[in-house]
Amino acid sequence: MAGSALGGSHPSAQGPAVVVIEDDADIRALIHSVLVRGGLQVHIARCGLEGLALVATVRPALVTLDVGLPDIDGYEVLRRLRADPRNGDLPVLLLSARSQEEELTETCAFLAKPFRARELRATVAGLIAAQPSPPAA
Repeated sequence: MAGSALGGSHPSAQGPAVVVIEDDADIRALIHSVLVRGGLQVHIARCGLEGLALVATVRPALVTLDVGLPDIDGYEVLRRLRADPRNGDLPVLLLSARSQEEELTETCAFLAKPFRARELRATVAGLIAAQPSPPAA
């Protein structure tokens, strides 16, 4: 949530924006810390609907998305993201403690919880680097 210790963009970060949609405070703090240290602007949402609104306003380079959210699950968030043509190529990293979820993620990347900070950093960097550069204005 913007303005909180784990919300909004990090003032010293100049890199691409990432939206983190995660309801667990400890995991949210870990993801925030890892991504900010990687030079990314991190925006936090604690539930699916908040995350969808944040994606619409921030226009991030990547979304990390928890499957088990308190309002709508991560798969519904993903469906809604993909239904918006502006998000067609938006990389989404689905996070879940349930390893069987990996088989269901045809339109996004997957990382099983618990994950290591290095694993998260490398996966996020790879997904952002794989995106085509925006056309010159």
